[in-house]
Amino acid sequence: MKGARYARGMARFESVTQVREGLRDLNYLADEGIASVVFLADRLQKPILVEGPAGTGKTQLAKSVAELTGARLIRLQCYEGLDESKALYEWNYKKQLLRIQAERKSDSWKDIEDDIFSEEFLLTRPLLEAIRAEDPVVLLIDEVDRVELETEALLLEILSEYQVSIPELGTITARQIPLVFLTSNNTRELSEALKRRCLFLHIDYPDLEREKEIVLTRIPGITDNLADQVSRIVRSIRQLELKKAPSVSETLDWARTLMLLNIESIDAQTAKETLHILLKYQSDIAKAAKELSSSK
Repeated sequence: MKGARYARGMARFESVTQVREGLRDLNYLADEGIASVVFLADRLQKPILVEGPAGTGKTQLAKSVAELTGARLIRLQCYEGLDESKALYEWNYKKQLLRIQAERKSDSWKDIEDDIFSEEFLLTRPLLEAIRAEDPVVLLIDEVDRVELETEALLLEILSEYQVSIPELGTITARQIPLVFLTSNNTRELSEALKRRCLFLHIDYPDLEREKEIVLTRIPGITDNLADQVSRIVRSIRQLELKKAPSVSETLDWARTLMLLNIESIDAQTAKETLHILLKYQSDIAKAAKELSSSK
């Protein structure tokens, strides 16, 4: 599969099982729902909108699918204030100015204008780069809920037609269909227009057994007993009213910390002394410490 070209209508995966098992081989434990959406997105050539709490593996899913397919990962990290010049393209104004100065003796402005608005002066950003790519691409639009509605509108043409319109150059159509992942932490409601163009996938905190399996898979050398204790304690802490519940990535960080400290079994004191690895607010740490003390 790796190194193949994916043109319009060409499938990356043969079955949902192939997706699930392939991701497992890369230590990404996808359930049937996740594997099904990835398979269907490829077959239907539709983007995937992945929502859920921070740190539950949304971004890692896109990275793992890129690795699985041998595709190049192109990432657009969204933030407030992101605009077309950073997401799509912009003109190299300094280079254009130099060319104008070099051609200032020319009698034809039209010739100069046609020259400076050519490919040579175009600076491609992640969205246009994904559209123009000839090699297989996974496009990750990370934390799309952080951008304003105006910037969100830039995505619509790309996500529906896989093309970009540049006034000076015309319409650029994708040479291959990228597999697109948009992630959202639900900091704001996304537009209906954007949602209509995507398959929806919600990734929540895993259940106890799945989180234990993730810990065993991602932390080499950890014992079954320690992985079980880590998963159970994290699960109990998530049930508290916290500003920020511990993510799966923080569960893994905590497990690694305990391994480095040569902890084989977690008692209340050990848990309280290392809560700062799991929790990022002092009020949450105090609340969890109180819970751990009362459950001794």
